[in-house]
Amino acid sequence: MLAKLELPKSTYYYHVSRPDTDRWRGVRPLIREAFSRTPNGMGYRQVALVLRNEHGLSMSGKTVLKLMREEGLFTLIRKKRYNSYRGETGVVAANILDRDFASHRPAAKLVTDVTEFKVVGGRVYLSPVLDLFNNEVLSWGVSRSQGMGMVNEMMRGLEARLSGDEVLLHSDQGWQYQQRSYQLALERLGITQSMSRKATCLDNAPIESFFGHLKDELYRGRTFEGFDELAEEIDSYIEYWNTRRYQVGLKGLSPAGYRAQSEGAAHELQLTV
Repeated sequence: MLAKLELPKSTYYYHVSRPDTDRWRGVRPLIREAFSRTPNGMGYRQVALVLRNEHGLSMSGKTVLKLMREEGLFTLIRKKRYNSYRGETGVVAANILDRDFASHRPAAKLVTDVTEFKVVGGRVYLSPVLDLFNNEVLSWGVSRSQGMGMVNEMMRGLEARLSGDEVLLHSDQGWQYQQRSYQLALERLGITQSMSRKATCLDNAPIESFFGHLKDELYRGRTFEGFDELAEEIDSYIEYWNTRRYQVGLKGLSPAGYRAQSEGAAHELQLTV
């Protein structure tokens, strides 16, 4: 072989005697395991946070990205979003949130929307509500149709997560949020309604970001045989998102971890007062 490649014998003996120089040999399996936690993998920032939080390895994002590329680990590209706007079919609320996404206590500023998935023989719709304090999904509904059933399911779950303090719930101008039944449910729970301006998805950017991550990591490039299969995986993904998906904006913690840390700090403060 060396003769065919026109290489001297010294080349062979050099590589045989050379010690293993891959300094990342022990890290690569950890990267592959982290990437495999969702069916479509995850981005390098997420992988870096897994390495830091679970293995105590502080690695730069560029290094993690380089190793992922060497391992052939790539995520998919996002596609066009679902749009539930049908014109003004009811009462349109003012844009009270006005892109002020900062929130300093749990369940003070919430956002919601509906997204669509295709499965064999039909479609699946998801209606979650996201807490801007820690990007935690507080409640959600999944349905075979885009009717009010999933929104009502979401609202029933949300009621148990509210503390009685002032709450703002923001959405787009989707027809579901213009329905009187939805607005009466908000009034009953003491929630103030806010709506994005027409055809301005940036007014509700946090929930759009959540949908993008969910579809990138769970859905794209896969075929689901029906509603039940995808609905079950959506439930599992949201549990993963809340408890094990670390986020840079949450000091590298998961949404539930960030909330727990905040509640612990508030409790300690009360004890010292």
